[in-house]
Amino acid sequence: MTTAVHRSSWADDEVTALREMATKFFESELLPHEERYAEQKYVDREFWYKAGELGLLCASIPEQYGGGGGTLAHDFAVFDAQYGLGDTAFGNMVHSGLVAHYLLAYGTEEQKQRWLPGMASGALVGAIAMTEPGAGSDLKALRTTAVRDGDSYVINGSKTFISNGKHADLVIVVTKTDPAAGAKGISLIVVETADAQGYQVGRLLDKLGMKGQDTAELSFSDVRVPVSHRLGAENAGFGYLMKQLAHERLIVAVCAAAATEAAVAHTVRYTKERKAFGAPLFDMQNTRFEIAECATLARVSRVFVDDCVQRHLRGELDGATASMAKAYTTEIQGQVVDRCLQLFGGYGYMLEYPIARMYADARVQRIYAGANEVMKELIARSL
Repeated sequence: MTTAVHRSSWADDEVTALREMATKFFESELLPHEERYAEQKYVDREFWYKAGELGLLCASIPEQYGGGGGTLAHDFAVFDAQYGLGDTAFGNMVHSGLVAHYLLAYGTEEQKQRWLPGMASGALVGAIAMTEPGAGSDLKALRTTAVRDGDSYVINGSKTFISNGKHADLVIVVTKTDPAAGAKGISLIVVETADAQGYQVGRLLDKLGMKGQDTAELSFSDVRVPVSHRLGAENAGFGYLMKQLAHERLIVAVCAAAATEAAVAHTVRYTKERKAFGAPLFDMQNTRFEIAECATLARVSRVFVDDCVQRHLRGELDGATASMAKAYTTEIQGQVVDRCLQLFGGYGYMLEYPIARMYADARVQRIYAGANEVMKELIARSL
C-alpha cells in the first residue's frame, strides 16, 4: 500500500493544471541554469519575459490590468511549483505575490494601468524596499525620508537585503514622510528606477543560501519622485504594511511547505538508490523511521498551510494565524531538511546535491518577513 498523493484543498483542476505547467517550465528553463545563476547572483532578465509569456507572473491580477485573472490560489500554485523543485532563485514571490498586490490594493486606477501590465509581461520587475542597515523587523526605526517639495517627494536613505534589487524597474520604497510621527509617519512611494536621478544599486549581496536570487543594496540621494507615485494616503503606510504582511507571511509558509516536501522526496529517492552494507539505505530501520517522521512533519505543515490558504481566499486569515503559519512551517522546514541531509552522509555536505543547497536556503526563512521571534510576540499578543 502506498500513501495517496496529497492534493491541497484550495487547488481545483485549473489551479492544479497551472502548477503542473509551471513545474514543467521551471524544470526546462530554470533548473538547467541553477549553477550559472548562483555564480552571477541573479536569474537572466530574459527569464522574466518567458515567465510572463506563459502567464506565470501576476496570475491573480485582474485581466483588465494584464494579469491572469485568477485568484490568489493561482499565485500560490506557481510559488509551490518553484519551491517544490528546490529552487529559490526566481524572485516571483516578491514581484507577483507582494508588489503587484500592493499596487492592486492601494494604487489609483491610473497607477494600476501604468504599472501592472508591464509587471504581468515581465517588462517591469518589482521590488519592495523595507529593510535598512539599522532597521529590520522594527519598521518604526526606519530612517529613509521623503520630503515634500511642490509636486514631488525628495527621497534620501539606504535599503538593504532587497530582493529583485538589481533588476527592479519599480521599487515600492517604505519611507518616512513625517519622521516625528514614528509609525504614523510612514508612506509608500513607487520609484521608477530607469529615470531616477540619485538612485543607485549597490553590491549584489553574497548570501549563505539562495545564491541565485537577486538581492541588493539600494541607495537614494535626493531622488525626486512625483507625488502621484505615492501609494494610498500620506502617512498611512504602516497600516498598509501591517495588512499586507499577513499575506507575505502566508507566501513564506506556502514555500516552506513545498520545500519541506521536496526535501523528503529527494531523500526517499536517494536512500532507495544508495547501497550500504549490501542493501539500500532505505531498508535500514533508522532510515525508514527518520523519513517516516519527516514525511509526517511535512504533511502536517502542508495541511496547516492549506487551511490558512483557504481562510485567506475567503478573506478570513488573521495576522496571528499567519504568524503561526510562517513560524511553524519555517521551523519544520529547517528541522526536516537537517534530518534529511544527515541521511545523505558526506554527500549531503556537497553543494552538487540539492539537499545541501536546500539546507542553506532554508535558514533565512526563519528571518525574513519578520523574524520568528517577532512572530511569537505577535501570536502571544493575540492570546
